[in-house]
Amino acid sequence: MMAPVENFVSRRRTFAIIAHPDAGKTTLTEKLLLFGGAIQLAGMVKARGDRRRARSDWMKVEQERGISVASSVMTFDFNDITYNLLDTPGHEDFSEDTYRTLTAVDSAIMVLDAAKGIESQTLKLFEVCRLRNIPIITFVNKMDRESLDPFELMDEVEDKLQMEVTPASWPIGMGRDFKGCYDLLKDELVLFDRSKGEALSATTITCSGLDDQLIDEKLPPDQAAKLREDIEMIRAICPPFDVESYLGGHMTPVFFGSAVNNFGVRELLQGIGQFAPSPRPQKTVDRLVDPHEEKVTGFVFKIQANMDPKHRDRIAFTRICSGDFKRGMKLFHTRTEKQMVIHSPLMFFAQDREMVEDAYAGDIIGIPNHGNLRIGDVLTEGEKLKFTGIPSFAPEYLQRIVSDDPLKAKHLGNALQQLAEEGVARVFKTLLDNAWIVGVVGMLQFDVLADRIRTEYNLPVKLEPTSLYTARWVFSDDATKLKLFLDNNRGAMAIDHDGDPVFMARNAWHLNDTMDKNPAIKFTATK
Repeated sequence: MMAPVENFVSRRRTFAIIAHPDAGKTTLTEKLLLFGGAIQLAGMVKARGDRRRARSDWMKVEQERGISVASSVMTFDFNDITYNLLDTPGHEDFSEDTYRTLTAVDSAIMVLDAAKGIESQTLKLFEVCRLRNIPIITFVNKMDRESLDPFELMDEVEDKLQMEVTPASWPIGMGRDFKGCYDLLKDELVLFDRSKGEALSATTITCSGLDDQLIDEKLPPDQAAKLREDIEMIRAICPPFDVESYLGGHMTPVFFGSAVNNFGVRELLQGIGQFAPSPRPQKTVDRLVDPHEEKVTGFVFKIQANMDPKHRDRIAFTRICSGDFKRGMKLFHTRTEKQMVIHSPLMFFAQDREMVEDAYAGDIIGIPNHGNLRIGDVLTEGEKLKFTGIPSFAPEYLQRIVSDDPLKAKHLGNALQQLAEEGVARVFKTLLDNAWIVGVVGMLQFDVLADRIRTEYNLPVKLEPTSLYTARWVFSDDATKLKLFLDNNRGAMAIDHDGDPVFMARNAWHLNDTMDKNPAIKFTATK
């Protein structure tokens, strides 16, 4: 008999969806929630008025631009498994948020547009998954439109991602001739019904293999012949699906479908339930934390402010890594070395949230707080741990930010400090003239930042170009040498929101020259 905690842990699947913008990630998210019974009717993620609460894209900027810029968490149950789905920003200007979200999941679904294959952003996100050995299931979307040849798509995945590819289902036709898929894992014919995606059930016909007469009854002769030919070829050239190889991040099973028509989504969800890992051990500086340990551990991977416009709240999204978390628990906050009582932990369905009484490894809880929790913070039952691999990246674009009203400079400082702790942007205060410099990874983040300062803090601001090239955090094992360096380079120094020193380079030569002249100082692009 399994211990109850182990039972809960083995039933958890915590995963993210990664995709290039427009591959259909929001639609797939909505359809997965629909199967999980979390929303009653498709189209709700985009619906207006009363139904709008069920959106995962709930920030104002997202609504205006139609892109996901904040990662939300959605929890739902299906077939006795609890799924924690972490939505990630699709726009590449927000990739840093996505990288951090990927530290909190155990597996990922990669969504490809059947007509476009692997695009630049997909490749970038895949690299992050590879660094963390995150197992990936591939979903080829939009088969109801004209698309690339499925063999070509599989070659591209294999080629660009350097991993073995094996189809879990195989499409029958494409575009107007798309008739459905053949489920290779179960030997079933799944027929596509051209409804408007309201119905959840596809017609599934169990075959006794490819010679079954049912295939000839249900498909036109040319498609039945092509299906048999394709599958013979697949069985000759593709390796059979190997769960161990998938879990090690070396093989990806491929599902084909059309999310907008609900087709292939159920098979995908069953695939995650059947093959994706339950919560995995998490690395800390000193040891591995096993999900079945009795004591609670967790780390903050994202801070979201103002999810509830009525209250200026800040929610720390926390991944539980081990133990049985209970509401009202006292946890040790390792950075400040203080105890925190977690009074009102939340679990999310997009913007809707419910108070949670229990949570287990793999679950994501939201802890409302007033700025004392930051990205990368660790909560335990007393042990001093530091989870590794939650990145902060050096910004690629730097601008000066000034308030339209000079008397509100102090308010601007507070707003920037809060947004920096949330991970929206890097914020630096220069030592010489106390100017605020904002650094971002993608230009669109500047718009979002200015918009949020205007709407949430009621502070109109201007962003002005700077002649700065990049920023590097500076460290040294020798405190005297670090102090000397800071004194000698005061004109190029700033501090970040944690008070750590940052070197602001004017150009590549300035950076390299300073690094060469100061061998005792470490310059880092991530923190």
